[in-house]
Amino acid sequence: MDENSPVFAIAMAAELAEMHPQTLRQYDRLGLVVPGRTRGGSRRYSMRDIAQLREIARLGSEGVSLEGIRRVLELENENRALRARVNELETALADQLINRPGARVFAATATGAAISLKAGSRPQRNTQIVLYRGPR
Repeated sequence: MDENSPVFAIAMAAELAEMHPQTLRQYDRLGLVVPGRTRGGSRRYSMRDIAQLREIARLGSEGVSLEGIRRVLELENENRALRARVNELETALADQLINRPGARVFAATATGAAISLKAGSRPQRNTQIVLYRGPR
């Protein structure tokens, strides 16, 4: 079962969150937890909604106001979305760097060492004359 699937009726969600069903209705009206709805308009809560209700209860027990809780949840959701976006961009960048043809260009030096070159550039040509003396 997916954590975002709205499967729990309000009575079961209230029991899982250890709250009164009327409290869940109030939180829905305030926009703290917005459950899914059936075609008939009944509320359906997901496991993520239950976790969020428990977080609301924890913050409330620590003395945070409902407006403060709303702001904390908003920031947590924004943070979650930004982290997902960063992961998405990192993956896309890694794919581009790996799959781009010619992304990594190397050349050999006179001593045989490999040096990395900027894509599209050529190594500096060495036109020095070298005198070779065989083994003595």
